[in-house]
Amino acid sequence: MSKKRKKGAGTLRKRADGRWEARVVIGYDEKGLPLTKCVTALEKTKCLEKLEQLKEEVGLIRRNTVKSDMPFGEWIDFWYQQYCKMTIRQSTQASYENRIYQHIIPCVGKIKLNALTQNDLQQFYAKAKKGGRLQYAECFGEGLSDRMIRSIHAVCRQALEKAVSENLITTNPAIGCKLPPKKSREMQVLTPEEMQRFLIQAKYEGCFEMLLLELTTGMRRGELLALRWEDLNFDTGELNICRQVYHVKGSMQITEPKTKSSIRTIILPKVILNVLAEYKMTVNSRWLFPSPMIEDMPRNPQSVYKKFKSILERSGCKNIRFHDLRHTFATTALANGMDVKTLSSIIGHVSSQTTLDIYLHSTLEMQRQAARKIDSGIGKNDGVSTEDEQTPDKDTNEPCKAKFEAVQGKIRKPGTGCLYQISENLWEGSYFPRLADGKRKKFNVYAKTREECELLLAEMIPKVKAEIAEAKAKLKAQQSA
Repeated sequence: MSKKRKKGAGTLRKRADGRWEARVVIGYDEKGLPLTKCVTALEKTKCLEKLEQLKEEVGLIRRNTVKSDMPFGEWIDFWYQQYCKMTIRQSTQASYENRIYQHIIPCVGKIKLNALTQNDLQQFYAKAKKGGRLQYAECFGEGLSDRMIRSIHAVCRQALEKAVSENLITTNPAIGCKLPPKKSREMQVLTPEEMQRFLIQAKYEGCFEMLLLELTTGMRRGELLALRWEDLNFDTGELNICRQVYHVKGSMQITEPKTKSSIRTIILPKVILNVLAEYKMTVNSRWLFPSPMIEDMPRNPQSVYKKFKSILERSGCKNIRFHDLRHTFATTALANGMDVKTLSSIIGHVSSQTTLDIYLHSTLEMQRQAARKIDSGIGKNDGVSTEDEQTPDKDTNEPCKAKFEAVQGKIRKPGTGCLYQISENLWEGSYFPRLADGKRKKFNVYAKTREECELLLAEMIPKVKAEIAEAKAKLKAQQSA
């Protein structure tokens, strides 16, 4: 039996045609699959010589590139490029590169790998905590956040752990470093009243269907924006979530979700299906929420976030993250009796334990409600607590809350045209869409008052959109014929 070649030494075999072939891995593609190069020769010794030459060309002779006394900055760069980069997503790559090339290498990159100590890393973290922020210091302070310090430490620890496994160093100096405490982000949810105001304003802003679907499914932002009409079955109500969109390095990327549990099917309520069916008649795209700027692309997550923040402010809701809409759905679902296992499958968690850990406060409140019901039923309690006795009747002498009306912004929402006052008694409404041939054309209406002009414009725009859609369908049919 032939001896097994060492890892990284390449493979050697004799082909059916009598020649010897040597092959070595030179890197990995975006999916993590190995990229190889090969050489051939008539004799085994000659093939091995060519293999060594090939390894020298691609820089795989480790005794010349990787040494225990190399600078830590060179090692962490080598580790990232050769071992780490191909195993993480592009969005994660951007954050790794920021930590490595903007923080780690400039501060501790010159220290030799075998001379790096726990004290060096500890001083680096302390210095970064006090004044390591490179931008927006006037807004967030000069020091890095606790979360960023922990993330930088995680990268250092992974790189040094690999150096230990490669016998470059004997121990990992990152183990045992004292780090800032791990703090979970404060979860905020919208109240029922806030949700009502939020959706009224969203309808005025042209985002009603998108944000309504978010509040009734709890999807991640990238999953929501990556939906296509083919993913929705109006007959069964099934919605397939099988991709996500994210913004990285100035461009949008569409990929599969990160985990298998994120690929899921949920059932939409009939009311939501009716809203989406009516909304579909106004959309001429395969995407549920297409970009108004780029043809055949979903909406940009960053622009959606800005619009979301604007709607929050104008509707008078608390300042929350977009991800808190997901928390709002989950908390509301639990409060209305949905079990944790079902909720976990709907929102795409890996396990029910993850859902329990995140929404512990909601499940505790459910337990309190259950205890009160048991106390009222089995314990023969009349269900009235001291607090209830002291609380006045809410219906007495309480004024009705005024109905919320959408706040009009300075800029009109997309697709509603523009209004101009030409003279004291003359208003002009204009709509400037792109036609089927790609060229823009201006359509106008006129009226004596702003209100009349607004009504005429609102009547004209759907007609123009229908004509353009019909023209596009005819053009597409001609091209396919």
